[in-house]
Amino acid sequence: MSMNENTPNSTPNLEREKLITVTQPALPPLSEFVTYLEQIWESKWLTNNGQFHQDLEKALQEYLGVKHLCLFANGTLALITALQALRVTGEVITTPFTFAATTHALWWNGITPVFADINPKTMTIDPAKIESAITPKTTAILPVHVYGNPCDIVQIQDIADTYGLKVIYDAAHTFGVKWKNDSVLNFGDLSILSFHATKVFSTIEGGAIICQDESMKKRIDFLKNFGFAGETKIVAPGINAKMNEVQAAYGLLQLKYIDSWIERRREIYAHYQELLAGVPGLTCPEVMPDVQHNAAYFPVLIDAKEYGKTRDELYDGLKIHNIFTRRYFYPLISDFSPYKSLPSATPANLPVATDIAQKVLCLPMYPALTRDDTIRIADLIRRK
Repeated sequence: MSMNENTPNSTPNLEREKLITVTQPALPPLSEFVTYLEQIWESKWLTNNGQFHQDLEKALQEYLGVKHLCLFANGTLALITALQALRVTGEVITTPFTFAATTHALWWNGITPVFADINPKTMTIDPAKIESAITPKTTAILPVHVYGNPCDIVQIQDIADTYGLKVIYDAAHTFGVKWKNDSVLNFGDLSILSFHATKVFSTIEGGAIICQDESMKKRIDFLKNFGFAGETKIVAPGINAKMNEVQAAYGLLQLKYIDSWIERRREIYAHYQELLAGVPGLTCPEVMPDVQHNAAYFPVLIDAKEYGKTRDELYDGLKIHNIFTRRYFYPLISDFSPYKSLPSATPANLPVATDIAQKVLCLPMYPALTRDDTIRIADLIRRK
């Protein structure tokens, strides 16, 4: 979002004095990161499980409340490796309402994705649709926690247990998210995080796999480093997916400030909810019961008949004012050419996802967003 335009002096239909107070989060000093870089330079250890890598892995494991964590160069490589680590083959049931990397990871492993429709409220995969999609070739479920909303982890695990399936969660959006005071990363066989620059917690590029036992961590660590188990021994045909020391140092610096940044995002989230309440044809997200969310995104759904404009018209109109929203997730993965010929990719099989993909718009969400920024964005949306 551009900060070059002046905020309007008046705010139609909005009572400013009732809006919640928001605070500006602290920014990490550049000098602190430079100090880390100097340490890396002096150590001459740039990658391959250096000290910053080890420190970040331990710090994240403690912060997130997980048993074992394996750092990766990015989230896509983490997904690809997770499927390898569990030796997943055949068909995997997943959602079409996600980023392309989710399904691409299946393709790179020679696995056939089977798309199941989503819950209209949480926008996560619908457990009832999972069960009806199971075939003799199904070996795993790859659900996605969307916008920080956890999937129905209890029902999904019940289905997996009944049919003997693995569960790998794409948890790219759920850094720090808890359900009933437990990290959502502790559910399923594996969970995958992304630390891309657009995420709540960032190592510029990066990711991680969360696993439940030490033997699985060892296997994952072998796979991400060419399969080496010592200087001259290879135990599996691994790849190069290691996080380097600069990424790890950046992550350690981010972690010092992450609590204040997440709190700031929650303030912005609540601010948007207050500003946009009651707009005809616009549905704002709700925080799900028992969920401690991270305000990773603020999606709204635009019903063109009631709102008076289509989602794309609003998207283009905001762009004129240098407000850049995102249509996450549009198009659906099932509409992309590599996958649209799959039987499960037909719109008739995915009516809820197809409808939501035409309506969803994610508003700007980052800790430096000011109170006046959110008021201005809301003003433009309310004016239509």
